[in-house]
Amino acid sequence: MIVRIMGEGQVKVDDSHLTELNKLDDDLLVELEKGDEAGFRGTLHALLDAVRSLGEPLPDDSLEPSGLILPNPDATLEEVREMLRDDGLIPG
Repeated sequence: MIVRIMGEGQVKVDDSHLTELNKLDDDLLVELEKGDEAGFRGTLHALLDAVRSLGEPLPDDSLEPSGLILPNPDATLEEVREMLRDDGLIPG
């Protein structure tokens, strides 16, 4: 799956890592619902770090269709809320 981190670029992540990423996404949803800014910030960074470490960055001049778009590390609670689907940022 191609993942775009807004403001950074694209990363190719093997589908076998979706379970791990979904766990972080679930945690992020709980923190968003509680309005836990500190927890949200830590989990968002953990999610983005996991995508970066588990995936392979695509060249800057590559424009592949993204299967998933994640917010930038500085996104606010409200900005992330606007990006959410029924099952979080990551489907599944």
